[in-house]
Amino acid sequence: MTTFTPKAIVHKRFGSSACYKVEEVHESTQNGCPGLAIMQKGPCFYCCTLQLPEVTVVSGIFKKKKDAEQSAAELALEKLGINPATKSPSLQETWDDLVTRVSFLFSDEFLSTLHPLSGHFRAALQREGDLSGQIPASVIAIFDATICNMCKSLDPKVESNPFLVIPYVVRAAARLSELISTSEEELWFRRRNPYAPETVESSSIQQLGSTEIFSVEAINVPSSLEKTVERVILNVSSSGYFLDVIAKQLGLSKASDVLISRPIGKASSETRLYFAAPKQYLLDMSSDLLNAKEACNSEGSLNARASYLSGQDIYGDAILASIGYTWRSKDLFYEDVTLQSYHRMVIGKTPGGIYKLSRGAILAAELPLAFTTNAKWKGSFPREMLCTFCRQHRLEPVFSTQSTLEESSESPKSHKKLKVTDLPVKEAQYANGCVVAAGVKDSVESGGSFRCEVKIVSKFQDFILECSPKDSFKKQSDSIQNVSLKVLLWLNAYFRDPTVPLERLNASADGLNIRFDPQNFIKVFMLCQHIHNVGRNETEEGKSVCSNSVNASYALPGHEFRSLNIEGPDSGVTPSNGSLSSVSYSVSLVTEDEHKKELLESSDDFEFEIASGAVIPHLESVVMQMTVGQSAFSSMDLPHQELILAAADDSARMLSLLSSKTCFLEYTITLLQVTEPLEDRMEQALFSPPLSKQRVEYAVQSIKESCATTLVDFGCGSGSLLDSLLNYPTSLEKIAGVDISQKSLTRAAKILHSKLDASMSAINSAVLYDGSITAFDSRLSGFDIGTCLEVIEHMEEDQASEFGNVVLSLFRPRVLIVSTPNYEYNVILQKSNLSSQEDDPEDKNQAQSCKFRNHDHKFEWTREQFNCWATELAMRHNYSVEFSGVGGSGGTEPGFASQIAVFRRGPVRQEDVLPEVSDMEHPYKVIWEWSSNDSSRSALTN
Repeated sequence: MTTFTPKAIVHKRFGSSACYKVEEVHESTQNGCPGLAIMQKGPCFYCCTLQLPEVTVVSGIFKKKKDAEQSAAELALEKLGINPATKSPSLQETWDDLVTRVSFLFSDEFLSTLHPLSGHFRAALQREGDLSGQIPASVIAIFDATICNMCKSLDPKVESNPFLVIPYVVRAAARLSELISTSEEELWFRRRNPYAPETVESSSIQQLGSTEIFSVEAINVPSSLEKTVERVILNVSSSGYFLDVIAKQLGLSKASDVLISRPIGKASSETRLYFAAPKQYLLDMSSDLLNAKEACNSEGSLNARASYLSGQDIYGDAILASIGYTWRSKDLFYEDVTLQSYHRMVIGKTPGGIYKLSRGAILAAELPLAFTTNAKWKGSFPREMLCTFCRQHRLEPVFSTQSTLEESSESPKSHKKLKVTDLPVKEAQYANGCVVAAGVKDSVESGGSFRCEVKIVSKFQDFILECSPKDSFKKQSDSIQNVSLKVLLWLNAYFRDPTVPLERLNASADGLNIRFDPQNFIKVFMLCQHIHNVGRNETEEGKSVCSNSVNASYALPGHEFRSLNIEGPDSGVTPSNGSLSSVSYSVSLVTEDEHKKELLESSDDFEFEIASGAVIPHLESVVMQMTVGQSAFSSMDLPHQELILAAADDSARMLSLLSSKTCFLEYTITLLQVTEPLEDRMEQALFSPPLSKQRVEYAVQSIKESCATTLVDFGCGSGSLLDSLLNYPTSLEKIAGVDISQKSLTRAAKILHSKLDASMSAINSAVLYDGSITAFDSRLSGFDIGTCLEVIEHMEEDQASEFGNVVLSLFRPRVLIVSTPNYEYNVILQKSNLSSQEDDPEDKNQAQSCKFRNHDHKFEWTREQFNCWATELAMRHNYSVEFSGVGGSGGTEPGFASQIAVFRRGPVRQEDVLPEVSDMEHPYKVIWEWSSNDSSRSALTN
């Protein structure tokens, strides 16, 4: 049984005599400066006055207008002694209300109202001959929300199949035979007695002799997937009925044969699908929904694309158009629906597509892999995107937040779990169609943390999925954003390959703490298997061998360039992981044979965080090889055609070009600006020379003292240490670097290649490996010196211990230098009040405890923790260890900013049992190598 809101009950009892007046209420805030004459404007709230014939009430103060109105209605019902919970309408009462509502729709009063349905009544009066005044049953079923809600009370199946409203309206109209003439066979209604002339005149109905013809662009969506969607033109007359035009376009003889879908996109949208379906399916009240679907399917094939867009079953060919009557005006509203807008609707049903559209960068943006801070996130926020996704698929997300508060350092933790489904209405907030906990202060003043779970259910409350991550956050909003992103990433992977086996789907869900009901999940998203395959490239043709450009060799495996050329002087300012890069770019579709070039997408200022996954790999790979001020010209093979057509202004033109077998995308990119991560900016501002340079100088001094000839840098990243070593005279002859980021290794290869070719150093060999530093590779065993500078804090603590054991027991360098941030020094760094893009400008209650220096740090150790870790490792593997550091002073509190441990291998003792290692253990992949004897060998290995 449908539960009516207080406002709905007031409307039912008092109708238009209920008068709501909403007023803004501003609360002044403390400005923190006594005597300041300027008032500080606070947030805006609302209160509502409701006037009824018998009583007038004033609501409390609320953040939203609708909440104030509902509160006023609730107060009025209380004063009148009406308790909506005491009695629900019976089926007979609901039927009587339905008949009364249908009767009102055919009254003189309704014809002149500003209502989407009254516009259809007025237009129907302009139809000629026998059609004059005929109203299609489907129009009443779709455009009157009151009737729809009544029918949901009679049959919950109406929620999933709104066309079941039509038989109920037909039966209600049959009880009004003196007022309404009906035709069950043709599904239309007409008022028996003509409207009074003054009623027609006051309703602003178009008079004869002032006809205007206007063209509306729409999309024909064939039911057969073998046929392509295409543009059609609807020539609509101002003195006619637009449904007659759509019926003709569908090959139907009457508008009453046209069925209309729900709005596509927002509820206020007039973009809908128009199609025909068998009448028997609609009129057979006795058959259940499954049998009705089978009967319909026997007479017309399911239109997978149209059904997917609308979220309801649509059969046969359909017309997608944005035309109709609204609450805002009596005039007919219309706007063009282009092929581009159709394809944007399609990709807008996927998490990745929602993000691409929010950034206006369909061919550049990707759904990021992590949520760091509000300030660094670009585009729609994860929670907003998840709510949009759920609305698109008629699902409901429910967020539950758990707060763990520390009352004092001596008292135990108190746990407060907020299950929003158990909260009264006044304690829950509804935003973008989702439910979130309210009443929890989103700050870290109490020293607590937050975890968030999200459950997604159908409109019938069928369980779809649930994500319950173990991560905790200092702010409630961060916990909500992170759990939302986990779900979005998992769903996005599914939409990239909807045919993924269930075993793999389960495995990926387990990795993100997601559980789901396979049967319900597949039921909800089964149509996407026919629509989406965005992760794959359909056009095998169009590929060509790589250009012989000197830069082409630095392409990364998995997204090779057709060509790449970088122009402009090297400014020395390069992007690095975590930095914000600003670029201008343009993407064009190019045909090689005909030399045609069409612009698809461009941006004068597009900002993204490096290594966050926020852009396509091709674009980030190019940017990582550039310096500020340089421009790059690259080309790549075609992505999925759906993305190209969603980006193109002229989709018809693009389709013509795509018929060529030699199409590719050309990117023109200029790197405008790079903003370094907070950690780097703090170090550069507070230390001279910067800590990074001090660490290099410390390593150089150790190399000189040990007379090392071979060096391996574990976690070499973009090669900053290896590059810097080339600026100093050392005894090194062979250098090597290991990292798991191919993008960083690409940058390192480019830098080292150009520098070694021009260098007069003693180095005669250089190699870069792709691999994990927790895995052993015999090719790097026994080097004179190993370095691992500011790397271990990016690993989990158990992985850092594993690295220590592997490097000292298997790699066994003569000297190992490990550096990591000193957490105790953060209090000095963070008191510097450097403006940070990582700080949330809206967060007025920053935590008093120190934060990590980088959002990617998994831990930061105190001096005692670091000393304990290093000492235990040294004792276990027959190494001695000395502690030092750079930045600050070891003799005063809080010690060095960057703490360093230097391990020195001891002589082999008789009792030592060294592990057996094989010379054939080569898990690392050679990405780049250079030799002074044959510099032509230097190249990235794909």
